[in-house]
Amino acid sequence: MNKHAIQQAQTPQILGATMIYQHHDWQGQTIPLPVGKVVCIGQNYQDHIQEMNSKTAPQALFFIKPATALRPLAPVVAIPMQHGAVHNETEIAVLIQQPLSKASLEEVHAAIWGYSLALDLTLRDVQAELKKLGRPWEIAKGFDGACPVAGFIPADLIQDPQRLLFSLEVNQQSRQQGDARLMIRSITQMLVEMSQWFTLLPGDIVLTGTPAGVGPLQPQDQLQLTLSPWLDVKTTVCDEQQILTQLASQAIDRN
Repeated sequence: MNKHAIQQAQTPQILGATMIYQHHDWQGQTIPLPVGKVVCIGQNYQDHIQEMNSKTAPQALFFIKPATALRPLAPVVAIPMQHGAVHNETEIAVLIQQPLSKASLEEVHAAIWGYSLALDLTLRDVQAELKKLGRPWEIAKGFDGACPVAGFIPADLIQDPQRLLFSLEVNQQSRQQGDARLMIRSITQMLVEMSQWFTLLPGDIVLTGTPAGVGPLQPQDQLQLTLSPWLDVKTTVCDEQQILTQLASQAIDRN
């Protein structure tokens, strides 16, 4: 098989990897929970608030990504370059296993299946324009594929999630360094507050905020995300539109 044929054979597999999501643990085993919504907190690290020239508010900033935003973090991260800059926001992810509604701290602890890493991909140009117009910026955060997620580590293996350290390297250059101790709202506190507004259901994922270091991703960027000492995930950024164009061309050739 020649090189071109190999590339053609691999492309549908790559696209499929970006489009199908199911919860998995850190060892690749399927987690028997439904795929639900993603509830996020913004502005939960002071250094990120400063880099975005934002203001700290007493109320938490919550927003939701639909289930269709979820993708596996590896082997590729497909980004919609046609909409302008796509920024990385690396975050600790929490998988919910029991319903939470107006929950107490005790209920929150029992409701957590485990922890992982996710990218809160953001269409920064789209978001900035919508902010300027005073409009909601949900499409900048909730588009298809906006939340690639790695495998989850069971909660009983992590003694204190508030001491977790995480990082993102882009092309072997450090871009984000996160320390859960620096969160403005702790994981349990934000879950209690979220549950006052949104019922969290089994299979929902909570994103816990990003530290400083957000920036644009480009096709062919090599990413390495670590959640010390549990996860070390390598993945490649690709242009979603380019993959779709290649697939369309291959379909025409076959016909």
